[in-house]
Amino acid sequence: MAKKRSNTSVRWLAVVTVAFIFAITLAPPLQHYFAQRAQINSLRAQVNDSNNALEKARQELAKWNDPKYVASEARTRLHFVFPGERQYIVIDAPKSDSEADGPAAPISNQIPNGLPWYGRLISSITTTNVNK
Repeated sequence: MAKKRSNTSVRWLAVVTVAFIFAITLAPPLQHYFAQRAQINSLRAQVNDSNNALEKARQELAKWNDPKYVASEARTRLHFVFPGERQYIVIDAPKSDSEADGPAAPISNQIPNGLPWYGRLISSITTTNVNK
């Protein structure tokens, strides 16, 4: 009976040893496999993001091929006007209807009237800076 137990123990020891060697042999390739799969998935995500950005850029380029879009962007961004048009730029426009009722800008009484326009401009700047 003792011989049967030792024979079974030796078999189990042999099976465990072979399984351990098998696990040690397969561990690095499996680790590399899963690392490469993760890298492939990461690269696929990057390719998808790049394709989405490329598609957006193509759509933007298609917009710029339209002369009406180019004209509207030139008007909005660069304040261009067509010949014969007159452009007005409102500075510090009121944000609500209640602000529209107040005075537009305070007028200084300290600016002399007899100066040319550039002299009045310079004196308005210096007067404003002194008053603040």
